[in-house]
Amino acid sequence: MAVAEFRVDPLVWGHGPRVLELFLEPTCPYSGKAFGKLDALLQAVGEDKLTLKLRLHSQPWHMFSPVIVRGIYAAASLPEGKSAAKRVMQAVYDHREEFEFERHATGPNRDATPNDLIRRIEGYTGLELMAAFDEPQLDRSTRWDARYARQNGIHVSPSFMIDGIVQADMSSGDEVSAWVKRLD
Repeated sequence: MAVAEFRVDPLVWGHGPRVLELFLEPTCPYSGKAFGKLDALLQAVGEDKLTLKLRLHSQPWHMFSPVIVRGIYAAASLPEGKSAAKRVMQAVYDHREEFEFERHATGPNRDATPNDLIRRIEGYTGLELMAAFDEPQLDRSTRWDARYARQNGIHVSPSFMIDGIVQADMSSGDEVSAWVKRLD
């Protein structure tokens, strides 16, 4: 009997010639703001005109970031793929206080373990992530995104690239219409 190859569904939506890559940290409030605009952006530009790629960008001052990034990739390896990963990201952004330290250093989350975080995500999404989280090959996705960000000079989140060019003046505070204009 052949064993199925392990696969993490790429976090890519749309199939158009313009490519917008977003480097998002899963507990960053500014990344959450950008994430909340993605469906509207894709609808406004059109899936046939835009390819939207999410890159997970863990940052050390967000202490649980690596655990949550791994949880997102674990979700993307499930049968629901990228839609499961998107549910995890939405749950974390919606309940950020349960996945982040107060002032990046204090608060009740200092007693939380990675298993606590995974269980919280499972509770909010209805997904079973523990076995997928344990998959050693998930490291490939996290390492790839980290290398890719470094190679492109990405240091903070959210960061944006259009057609391979970093857009230093693009912001999560911009209206969707401003993003659409940049992509025309």
